[in-house]
This record gives sequence, structure tokens and C-alpha cells, in this order.
Amino acid sequence: MSKKIRIAVQKSGRLQEQSVKLLKECGLSFSNGPNRLKTETYNFPAEILFLRDDDIPQYVEDNVADIGIVGENVFIEKQKDISLIERLDFSKCRLSIAVPREKDYEGIASINGKKIATSYPNIVQQFLTENNITAEIHEISGSVEIAPGIGLADAICDIVSTGSTLLSNGLKEVETVMKSEAVLIANNTLDAETQVLLEKLIFRIKAVNTAKNNKYLLLNSPNDSIEAITKVLPGMKSPTVTPLQQEGWSSLHSVVNENEFWEIIDQLKALGAQGILVVPIEKMII
Repeated sequence: MSKKIRIAVQKSGRLQEQSVKLLKECGLSFSNGPNRLKTETYNFPAEILFLRDDDIPQYVEDNVADIGIVGENVFIEKQKDISLIERLDFSKCRLSIAVPREKDYEGIASINGKKIATSYPNIVQQFLTENNITAEIHEISGSVEIAPGIGLADAICDIVSTGSTLLSNGLKEVETVMKSEAVLIANNTLDAETQVLLEKLIFRIKAVNTAKNNKYLLLNSPNDSIEAITKVLPGMKSPTVTPLQQEGWSSLHSVVNENEFWEIIDQLKALGAQGILVVPIEKMII
């Protein structure tokens, strides 16, 4: 029986859909029906476990799962003897302190002596300690936003994505405790065979995520502008330059980072580039 790597992902919730999407983009083919707790991949030696997100760090530490995908906030909060292997660049959010909108807030000192409701007591306590604040932490597992309204707490600390949930519950965000995203975690005692499978999976993940952050760019340029345009478009090494049938013109192909895209486009147009095409990249190996 060949070795299989056991991958834990959320069975439902914020990370589940994107975690499954990432694994499938990495070439793993599997069935994940709504009530399935375990499935095997058809074309990669892996077994996928669908678990509660809060339980995944424990399962990875106990070697029930070899690796898992969780929010960085869960990884830090659970304080298990496991390792963060790779940041996955999705499900980005922040863990923030919020107070009732009608309350005045004059900085972190305003929390001193207050009651804070949260599902992340370890992270909150560390934040308070680092800021020399003493507050009473009430740990609750869900519906944190209701705590100030029912008199349980003066403030909350919870995950924030858009802020709409806070707004609908009469709260305002006042402090960012940490920023979080999906991360890949792993057991610290993986055997050699499992480590090889993990490295293969990480290679695929990096290829997928690098592609998402870059665009393939094709443009036509006057030959006398190629040198200037090449300085704007370094590509992975340098742009590909191909002569066009029309004399005095060439086609340039390159890769552009998403964060620099619009600024570079403006520079290219100023240098005389025409017929600019932008194409998404499915995978990118560097």
C-alpha cells in the first residue's frame, strides 16, 4: 500500500470552499460531498479529512492528519506543537477589538479595566500584555458581537473581514490585534516519505499562487522603444522580443506582477506601446 499524505481542511465555513479550490487547482482530483468527512484523491497519494477548523491544529499535532489548512489566527490561538509551512494568500482578514458605536474611544488605554468577550483568549491576552493593559477576558465560542448588548462585556475581539457584521450589531472597530490569512500547517515529525509528498504539494501551491499574482503581457512596440520598454518590463529574466511583419515593429511578451500592473501599463503607453493584451496565468513555475 503506497504512502498517502493526510490533509485536514474545514468541513464547512469561511475557509472550506477556497481550501478545496486550491487543492483542485493543484491537480488533486477528489469528491467532496456535503456530508463527507473523509475522501481520497484519484490522482495524487493523499487522503483529505473534513474537520472543524478549531480541531485541525490538534489533529495535526496528534498525527491524525499530516498537514492542514487553517486561519493563521487559529494556528496561533491553539498554541500546538506544529509548524506553519506556507502562507496561502486567501481568506485574508484581521482580528480586531470593537466597542459600541456610542462609546468614546481614546486609544488602547480605554480598554484598561474593561471586559472583553472573544473566542481568542490567548491572542488577546498576549496583545494586552504587550500593551501593558489589564482587562478581564470572557471566552465565548460564538456570537461574540452580542456580548456588549447583553451586558456580558464592554468590548469584543473577533475576526473582521468587511466590518458589516460589526456595523449591524452597533459596534465599531478600534484596534487591530493581528492580520490573518489561510496557512498550511504540518506535524513536526513527518517521516521521509510524507515529507517528499508535502514538498511536491508545496511546489504546486507556489505555482498556483505565483500565477494568481502575475499577468502575462503581450504588446507591440516600435523598435526604437524596445530598450526603454525592456527596462519597464524585466519579466522573470527579460522580455521575449519577436520581430513583426511590419518593418520597425516588434512584439514583446513578459510577466507583470498584479500589484504593479496599472502603473506599468501607464508607462508602456507613454513609451509608444500598442495592442497591449493581458492574459491570466494558470500556473507559473519559477
